[in-house]
Amino acid sequence: MTSLWRAARGRTETRAISTIDDYALALQEALGYGGWSALGITQTQPGQAAEKASGDLPGYAQLFATNPVIWACMVARQMVFSAPRFVWQRLNNGSPSQMFGTQDLRLLEEPWTGGTTQDLLSRVIQDADLAGNSYWTGADDELVRMRPDWTYIVLERRMMRGGVLGWRKVGYVYQEPGEEPVPLLADEVAHFAPVPDPLATYRGMSWLTPVIRETQNDGLMATHKRKFLENAATPNMVVRLAREVSPDAFAKFKAKMEANHRGVENAYKTLYLGGGADVTVVGADFQQLDFAKVQGAGETRIAAAAGVPPIIVGLSEGLQAATYSNYGQARRRFADGTIHPLWQNAAGSFGRLVRPSGGGSSGAVRLWYDARDVPFLREDARDAAEIQGTQSRTIRTLVDAGYTPESVMAAVTASDWSLLVHTGLFSVQLQAPGTAGPAALPAPTEEGS
Repeated sequence: MTSLWRAARGRTETRAISTIDDYALALQEALGYGGWSALGITQTQPGQAAEKASGDLPGYAQLFATNPVIWACMVARQMVFSAPRFVWQRLNNGSPSQMFGTQDLRLLEEPWTGGTTQDLLSRVIQDADLAGNSYWTGADDELVRMRPDWTYIVLERRMMRGGVLGWRKVGYVYQEPGEEPVPLLADEVAHFAPVPDPLATYRGMSWLTPVIRETQNDGLMATHKRKFLENAATPNMVVRLAREVSPDAFAKFKAKMEANHRGVENAYKTLYLGGGADVTVVGADFQQLDFAKVQGAGETRIAAAAGVPPIIVGLSEGLQAATYSNYGQARRRFADGTIHPLWQNAAGSFGRLVRPSGGGSSGAVRLWYDARDVPFLREDARDAAEIQGTQSRTIRTLVDAGYTPESVMAAVTASDWSLLVHTGLFSVQLQAPGTAGPAALPAPTEEGS
């Protein structure tokens, strides 16, 4: 382990980065995607290795702070992902059943002093989006965030029949710059990695990695718009002067023309030229470049990598291809295809740090999430009324069939029919079998008889 910590402290060779391609290539090589790679594993000593910590967190954090498309996609994911609360869910014969809460969930409800479950989940999804991994451990009755680019996954070879059969996770090493490394066992860390890195065994990969060039292109588009406005909001022009004009006169003419007609403040002014001057428009404006479609296509690819429908974040192509009348379809796709799998993964990851007392030891209870109060996932009023109507008819039918009202409510709420308990009574009147009906009423008699 000492050699591993020493290797973690070692400095890597720096390289010059002057272009977008240099940055993309350096990032790919750092992640193991450029040229030959050792499958993302750094050898430290015989029989022991570590998956490299992600070194791209500062660069991706800068993209989050400066690129509006990435910011919108990440915030949309964060707002929905952080909305539910953690609960225990009972497993009845392997099927999900009732959900309940206990004091054992306090660590997730208040992960640190003044913190909430929403604060915790916001940090979890932000780390996963930027670095592909989110690491948490418990200390002093609080949850502690382990910065992903300072965390290493310690591995050892799995030997079988005289050969190496993959790698086994031993634990984690966390080391802040200039500080001593902190070793942690595997069951002491909650590791959330929703998108596995194909070149690593346990490490995750950020969804920003495949769209690095798209984010850079989007930045260039924004720069193009700014330069277009800074240069009088007009196309490029070529001004020709007569051959007889001296260099000094040309320089004075150029300086005077730029002073009077360059910049946003001087846009749309009338251009006056002296004799012998000729103006020709070159290049293309936004309409000729079809600027909106070019930029919109890049925005859509970024949103697709984030798993967020463009209409959810209000991107131009999403609004042109659809209206808010089918916003509900995009919302369901976002919830079912992106958010619910993330919630399931997070519940399973934090289940290593939080254990239910009593029944949890038998495996009959698991950590889960309760999204019933999430506003983003609420059904439309018509859909909710139809669902409630169907449930009420089901409850009435089951009660009339002889099941206890308490078991009927529990079974319908949990969608678990095995919770039904029969009373042993049948028919609408719920009479016991073989019970005689009510005594016949006496026949009416004539008045006075």
